[in-house]
Amino acid sequence: MPTYTVTVANLSLTAEQENSIAGAITESHHANTGAPGFFAQVLFNAIAAGKHFIGGKISRTSQVFVHGLIRAGRSADAKSNLIKDIAEKVAEIAGLRPEDVWVYLQEIPAAQMVEFGRVLPEPGAEQEWLRGLSPEKLRELKDAGA
Repeated sequence: MPTYTVTVANLSLTAEQENSIAGAITESHHANTGAPGFFAQVLFNAIAAGKHFIGGKISRTSQVFVHGLIRAGRSADAKSNLIKDIAEKVAEIAGLRPEDVWVYLQEIPAAQMVEFGRVLPEPGAEQEWLRGLSPEKLRELKDAGA
């Protein structure tokens, strides 16, 4: 599963904003990589007040950082479009200026990832890989929007 960690500094997101950001990241990942949406997971963290520094000084600016871990194998254009799309949508949902949203993307080779108890397939081979999951897990994924 691509894992996106959203960290906020000097900002509190509402539950509605978190839901919207999670949906936007999931939609962006699917649209730009072709991977099923249910593969994407989004985690939220908040930096405690006074614990965010820029240039060695406490920052009081509201900012959002999105760190994404994805399978390697996507084109440079797909990755560029993905991070731009995420940055734009997160800024809008969080009510921030675009320059206060940071997006980082890291790739991991599929052979170096285990999810659902199995080494991940290369991009494009998800359907065959899914057939190896248990009926219970497939139901869970369907309930999650598969």
